[in-house]
Amino acid sequence: MKKILKSDIPQKSVISINFGKIDYCDSYRITKATNETIEQITENLFKLPKWAVLLMNLRNSLTKPFGLKADENNKDEKGSYFTIIEKIENEIIMEENDKHLNFRISVFIDKELSCIHLTTIVHYNNIGGKLYFFPVKPFHKIIVKSMLRRELKR
Repeated sequence: MKKILKSDIPQKSVISINFGKIDYCDSYRITKATNETIEQITENLFKLPKWAVLLMNLRNSLTKPFGLKADENNKDEKGSYFTIIEKIENEIIMEENDKHLNFRISVFIDKELSCIHLTTIVHYNNIGGKLYFFPVKPFHKIIVKSMLRRELKR
């Protein structure tokens, strides 16, 4: 049976380089042999289901009056919501920085172990970041696991 497993940040990942203090971290992995490139896997992972897009749109409408960034102008047909800051053969790192928090997401392939990792790190810039992320965290975990579950079925 194929599972989504909680894991540590992959040892060879560069997600936390020059990030600073990590206030929250989660990393999940699936076992899947693949010949796809890191770009192909990332593109497929971030094709969010409609319910997740609706949640993100709701979040945008709720946070916009507080001056927080809304992703509505950032996403494209491939579902790219975040800025790619690093792309190497086995990892793509995306980030978004705002006044309340900064975060990074890594898609990392370990071809030797046939694993795909999806890691998120967050730094709260102020109490607003912690207050914002508290209700978002459960939805974040559901969306990440849904992305990986869908990848397992492909």
